Amino acid sequence: MTQILRALHTGAGPGLDDDCVSALGMDHLVVSLVVEDRITEQLWSSDRVGSAFEDLQFTLGQGPGPDALRRGRAIVEPDLTVMGADRWPLLVPAMTHLRAQAVFCFPLALGGITVGVLTALRASPGHIDGQQMDDALGLAAALTLQFLGGRGARFETWLEAQPDGELHRAVVHQATGMLSVQLALPLGEALLRMRAYAYSHDRSIIETAEDVVARRLRLDDDRPEPESPKETKG
Repeated sequence: MTQILRALHTGAGPGLDDDCVSALGMDHLVVSLVVEDRITEQLWSSDRVGSAFEDLQFTLGQGPGPDALRRGRAIVEPDLTVMGADRWPLLVPAMTHLRAQAVFCFPLALGGITVGVLTALRASPGHIDGQQMDDALGLAAALTLQFLGGRGARFETWLEAQPDGELHRAVVHQATGMLSVQLALPLGEALLRMRAYAYSHDRSIIETAEDVVARRLRLDDDRPEPESPKETKG
């Protein structure tokens, strides 16, 4: 972790990889940046499981990430299987297909400024030990300095590291604008409409947005959901 933190302070990019995930004793890691009031955009994820978890939190508007941002402190849940049903009543049932039974979220904050959140997931239940907690807090502090304009990489370098050089949920932002025009709604309400559709139809927010942009789906009528290209093959 010392080497990873040194690279973050002196490098010109995300500088995170599988070594960072294993150093924390985790299986999945996600870094997200606040782009609007308590709404985050994923900047980096170690794998698809982390991305899927982040998208679920975004769709449902609840989870350890939003709690960490709202409270400004780490949210530690070492065993989701024994957690009270009222903690995140929509999130936990929706993530049964993910290999994640423990979650730890750390706000990227300095004083009263919160710029993002670091989310760590473990496939099996288990507490985070003292050294892992220190490492996670150190990593969160280093990331905070980067996003606040320290010596490390800025937002643009993280964006350039994306597979397509664009935001993870770029299509969601595009679809939100289209729905806003189609339904004559403010952007915030248009996004809520799309999130509600994704949840009620057990679909990811990315898939729903892609259908809106491709004009396969409109949310102002009661027509049945069109079949996806995968379902019509063969």
